[in-house]
Amino acid sequence: MAKQNFWYGAAQYRIKVRGALGDQWSDWFDGMCIRSEGALTTIKGSITDQSALYGMLARIRDLGLPLISVERVESD
Repeated sequence: MAKQNFWYGAAQYRIKVRGALGDQWSDWFDGMCIRSEGALTTIKGSITDQSALYGMLARIRDLGLPLISVERVESD
């Protein structure tokens, strides 16, 4: 029996960046949930595939936000 690869396709991610973003940035980040706590912002939601994840990270880079962490998480 072939081993299944669960690391492809859509998945939930939690991305933490340094800087404060408001909810108005949700559309820029494809409808992901944005929560700021002081100088730290968490961006959480479903990302369709690895290509979309890299695109999301490029948007963060383009805003000049220091990346703290990227974590694949189980669905809520």
